Amino acid sequence: MTLETWLAFFVACWIISLSPGAGAVASMASGLQFGFRHGYWNAIGLQLALLLQIAIVAAGVGALLATSELAFSLIKGFGVAYLVYLGWKQWRAEPAPVSEASMPHPSGKRGALVLSGFLVNASNPKAIIFILAVLPQFLDPQQPQLGQYLLMALTMVAVDLLVMAGYTGLAARVLRVLRSPEQQRLLNRTFGGLFMVAAGLLAMVSRAG
Repeated sequence: MTLETWLAFFVACWIISLSPGAGAVASMASGLQFGFRHGYWNAIGLQLALLLQIAIVAAGVGALLATSELAFSLIKGFGVAYLVYLGWKQWRAEPAPVSEASMPHPSGKRGALVLSGFLVNASNPKAIIFILAVLPQFLDPQQPQLGQYLLMALTMVAVDLLVMAGYTGLAARVLRVLRSPEQQRLLNRTFGGLFMVAAGLLAMVSRAG
């Protein structure tokens, strides 16, 4: 992969990561509930799922998913149901303590946050097909593909970690500004609604879409 090709891919990664989606909503919701330091574990789960999706595409399995209506529908159905569950859970969430320092230490919840982020990304079959459509365009067929896929995976993860840090930090800052339980309850219901919107958008996509 030439430097020019990598720079083009680098720019594409920023555009992809900054585009609002379920991952961004999940990152903001985690920042809202747990503050930045603890909520950022959700972003780790998002990246683990992204790495899995890239590995699936690199192994050629992504092409099978792109042509299998059953596989696509099963994964999409799980993704829609999980986003609805997250929306319902966020909608019913109680107002959080105002300062990040006063929040209960979620030592037992880090794994749950990682798993939640992983499921948000992993249960979106459209993401795999999107990666299947985008990544090969930056591959040099004359060079070994493994090294190129590793470089692209590292680039995508690094960019997405920075973007999700911004989303998580923004929500954590909003939490410190909006102090009253009524304001926080409104925020929780707003993010709950955004999860529902994301579920609806995922429900409407098709393999050819």
